[in-house]
Amino acid sequence: MIKHPGERKRRDVENMALSDAWKRLSWIYYQYLLVTALYMLEPWERTIFNSLVVSVAGMAVYTGYVFMPQHIMAILYYFEVIQ
Repeated sequence: MIKHPGERKRRDVENMALSDAWKRLSWIYYQYLLVTALYMLEPWERTIFNSLVVSVAGMAVYTGYVFMPQHIMAILYYFEVIQ
């Protein structure tokens, strides 16, 4: 089956875009390892540390999502923006 020549070019561009995105994410992760000095830890220690960081960040986002509307409404009532 003969394929359209543009299809191969489009697939190459998509693969290049994914490759570039993967390289960028790898670079950001490498910078994270260097800044936090995690590069010197064992892989299992790094996994535990990253799990704790993700857990704390997740709890902070969840808490903000649940409680921020109540606090914002209390502030708006206090400053009489709404009645």
